[in-house]
Amino acid sequence: MKLFCFLLILTGIIFTPFLSVAKTLDDVAIHGSLKSTNLYIENFPSPDQDGVLSADRLRLDLTGRLFNRYQLEFSLDQQLLWTSRTGVVALADDSLNRRFDLQKNWHENDKVSGQLQVDRLNVHGESGDFHWSFGRQTIGFGRISLFSPLDIIAPFPPDAIDIDVRPGVDAIRATRYFGMAGQFGVIAVFGAEKEYNSYLLTLGDNFKSIDLLALGGRLRGRSMVGVGLAGELGTVGIKAELSWYQGKDVDQPQGDLYDDFGIAAVEGWYRFDNGLVLLGEYLFNGVGSDDPSEYPLVATSAPITEGLSFLLARHYLLLGPSYQFHPLVTANGLLIYNIEDHSSLIRPQFVISLADNLQLDLFWAITAGQKSQPHPLTQLPVMRSEFGSAGNSGALLLRWYF
Repeated sequence: MKLFCFLLILTGIIFTPFLSVAKTLDDVAIHGSLKSTNLYIENFPSPDQDGVLSADRLRLDLTGRLFNRYQLEFSLDQQLLWTSRTGVVALADDSLNRRFDLQKNWHENDKVSGQLQVDRLNVHGESGDFHWSFGRQTIGFGRISLFSPLDIIAPFPPDAIDIDVRPGVDAIRATRYFGMAGQFGVIAVFGAEKEYNSYLLTLGDNFKSIDLLALGGRLRGRSMVGVGLAGELGTVGIKAELSWYQGKDVDQPQGDLYDDFGIAAVEGWYRFDNGLVLLGEYLFNGVGSDDPSEYPLVATSAPITEGLSFLLARHYLLLGPSYQFHPLVTANGLLIYNIEDHSSLIRPQFVISLADNLQLDLFWAITAGQKSQPHPLTQLPVMRSEFGSAGNSGALLLRWYF
């Protein structure tokens, strides 16, 4: 909480560039958020030690009209990180989907570290049915809620808690809208190196109450295609997605593991008469392995480090129930079950509205499965399940929006 208070002081410091930019704009709007996440982790960093992490984040967003014709978006994101053990948790690296280095870190790997970044800096406009945007912006695909195989640029992990704001990427995007719900898009995302550039075409439409989405092109050096649909089967909402990739740097360190691979998922949504909402998803994770001893190799492969996937095995069941006990209190849940090694992550969560624009999230994550065991010859730990050797964890997340 000390870091949370310190962020309030920093508000005045980082607010200065906003005032400078605002003077050149019309119809200016400034808003933002202040968040404090306090996390306790069992068996971290080692089986006989526990760890504590506190991450406090201040975000300021500015929008306005430029030359009375175009819309400008500008966002600054300031994070302070405290850990109970030095060198255990590091600040996030700059995204592979960003060409320009617009962030500053200090005191990295210390108990207290900080990061200031420009997370949005773009101009966009429209003319009739044509829309374009240029600069650091948000790009997201896919419609599946728990884990989307088509969300390929900057996705969230399936167990992410704070998914209010998608990270910005450096891109140019042009979209032509047609009919009632059709659109055709051209996107170029510029990475930290030329090999991480992405060039994609997208096509979306609605046919007989079924939303259709297709995309294809080059994603950070590999060819890919993807398709998805979303509709209803009676009273059950159904979504299905598939993405297919041609591997790059196969058999090289930190490259793709397979010559080609796919990620596919089917998700169902249903609301019961008592108000309980249930999401269920089957996920085929083609970047993973059916052998737990190969999980460390999967974890260092390119699809994982790039964020195409965050899971290590092939087959998963994901569940996401939600129930509102009171207009101010909602209970959410998450289950990630590894069908192959029978390990799981179970996370109950309560979302409490404390006041207007003030929200408190409380959760406890429980892991189950076979624990790692030492190799009989090398005595190095050998994984026997994905979640079995991870400790339980709990967190408090306080969010204030202004």
